[in-house]
Amino acid sequence: MLDRLQASWMTVMIWGVLVPWLVQGQQRADSAFNPVLRSPAYPIGQGPRVVVDEAHHNFHTIQGRYASFAKLLRLDGYQVSSSTMRFSGESLAGIDVLVIANALHESNQNSWVLPTPSAFEPDEIQSVVAWVREGGRLLLIADHMPFPGAAEALGRELGFRFGNGYARGPKQGIFRVSEGLLKQHPILDGRHSGESISAVRTFTGQAFKAVADVQPLLVFSKGHEMLLPQRAGRFDENTERVDVSGWYHAATRRLGEGRVLVFGEAALFSAQVSGGDKRPMGLNAPGAEQNQQLCLNVMHWLTGLLEPEN
Repeated sequence: MLDRLQASWMTVMIWGVLVPWLVQGQQRADSAFNPVLRSPAYPIGQGPRVVVDEAHHNFHTIQGRYASFAKLLRLDGYQVSSSTMRFSGESLAGIDVLVIANALHESNQNSWVLPTPSAFEPDEIQSVVAWVREGGRLLLIADHMPFPGAAEALGRELGFRFGNGYARGPKQGIFRVSEGLLKQHPILDGRHSGESISAVRTFTGQAFKAVADVQPLLVFSKGHEMLLPQRAGRFDENTERVDVSGWYHAATRRLGEGRVLVFGEAALFSAQVSGGDKRPMGLNAPGAEQNQQLCLNVMHWLTGLLEPEN
């Protein structure tokens, strides 16, 4: 009886931690969020071309939950647009940075339950990998289940092994350099001391491993775990749990002439409100004061302003 009570209590605790960020219909862009930049990287509209994928039933789009992300990048001078075209050599031509955020297979668009097939056809995956090897820059974001499952085939070809679950990390989701959860990387240094980062807040997401040489950025440590439900947001005493100590929440990789940055969490790039009380989530949330600079530094690394080519 005691074990059953403990399991029930654990289920309640899991829900209490995770549920605020899981309800799809309650998450919406914070239209009141207005980022301010003191030193844009490029003149307005003259920076590299950033294209956000919207061809694969993406949960985050620049007209929706990534509106603030697009606004921030445009203030930094980037040319930001979306694409509804399948990936191919032709459709990727002319893109400087491709952003893929929370893509889904059609079967999971309104049903976040296993199985979670690939959001991308094999020829699309090969086109993206070839494009990166030839110098393309990719920001691949796959949040909690079902999104890692939908991006698993692409991630594997890029050298990453995704965990199709919900990662429970540090208190309040804050990764700190002082605790060893943010690893030394040019992205944390920025272009000067005023752009350096010591803490980043995330909002649930997945944990992943690498099957190639990568440079870690955000990592999980002892006591952190990932829950692997059959259906999104459904947890009980039978839900599988995995120790994710040493797994990644974000990591970079040089691949051929290109660069890849993988994040296991999507909301940190957004500014959203959730629930009837309009709880802030993302760039507008308490504890996320350095997330805006992280977003900029991420793009600066991808486009070579940080760690330039020799």
